[in-house]
Amino acid sequence: MMVTDVLSPSNAKKKSSVARRRIRSKLNVERDKVRLSLDVSAELNDLLDSLAYKTHGSKSDVLRKAIALMEVAVIAKEHGQTIGVAEKGGMTLLKEIVGL
Repeated sequence: MMVTDVLSPSNAKKKSSVARRRIRSKLNVERDKVRLSLDVSAELNDLLDSLAYKTHGSKSDVLRKAIALMEVAVIAKEHGQTIGVAEKGGMTLLKEIVGL
């Protein structure tokens, strides 16, 4: 014996409306993303793999975070500031990052 889902016209219309909203939502998400293709050296690929492993993320995550750090550096430079590394809780600058 086969059991089929019987749809009344109003139920069919509701399901169709929900399906359309899901498709539109998916299309909006896909429109918000851009796929990039990137050629890197074997050494840089190894470094990306290593950083992804150490941060428990993906190579894409590493690149996103690197871009966020670059944005911080650019904004700091625009304000006459520098980026550096200090000891945790310390006020002493251990390294200044230049050339960004």
